[in-house]
Order: sequence, then structure tokens, then C-alpha cells
Amino acid sequence: MQELPLRIVLVNPPAGVDFGLQQGSGHTYQTIQTQRSTTHNLVFSFTVRVKGDAATDPAPTLLGPFVQGPPSGRFVYLDIGTAAGQVDSAWSRRLKIPLTITWPLIEQVSTHPEPMLETQVAGTGKDGTPTCGTVKPFAGWQVVNGH
Repeated sequence: MQELPLRIVLVNPPAGVDFGLQQGSGHTYQTIQTQRSTTHNLVFSFTVRVKGDAATDPAPTLLGPFVQGPPSGRFVYLDIGTAAGQVDSAWSRRLKIPLTITWPLIEQVSTHPEPMLETQVAGTGKDGTPTCGTVKPFAGWQVVNGH
């Protein structure tokens, strides 16, 4: 089973709010890589496992402790405010980032030195508060250098 490195760049989140990557699901999850936003983008890096065969499976099945949802609709969560452990936050939210990763993207990763897939998502909503819910519109994942 192939390991696939991923990186989420949270662009321009509102200052003073904790954001973290959700590991696990249901009531047995923990928030890791917790970061308090300032004036910079926040970066979350992790890996998923890829199951399947490009020759026989229409889409890869992504697995691992950060992967949520059914095989046909995988995603990861970023926890926000109190959901990320910030007890004094006014926010208790999650941001759902689709794992719309295809075989051609995985093939591109395998041909680059030090590659990973990256997505950039807005950290601040139109109302000035932390973005939450499912990312829309979602720009997708791109192959980038891992450094």
C-alpha cells in the first residue's frame, strides 16, 4: 500500500484562533498539529494510505487516521476554536476538506522528486470569521515539491 504525503495550507485565517488537524473520528478523536493563527498562513502536513489499483479500480481508496467519510466521499477535518482545544474561543467549528484525489494525481506524485499533494483553502469566511463547513468552491489538490 502506497503512502501519499499531503499538505493543507490554510490561507489568511483570522488571528487568535486555534486550528488543528483531526486524527480519528466520532468521540475518540484528538486534534494534532494545533496552531494559533497570527498574520501568516497555517500549514498542516500528514500522510494517507492509498489502496487499490489504477488498472482495475475507478478511484483510489484513501485510508488512515486522518481520513473521514465513506470511500466515495473521503475528507479530512480541521478543528477550529474550542473544537481544537482552545477553551476561551468564541468559535467551535470544523472545516471539511475533500480528498478528491485521482489516479492521475497519484501517478504525477510518483514521478516527482520529493513530491506531495497540496491544497490551499481560505481560512476566513466572507463574514470575517473562521471558515467552516465543506470548502466551496474547492480548488482541488496539486502536485508540489515537498520542501
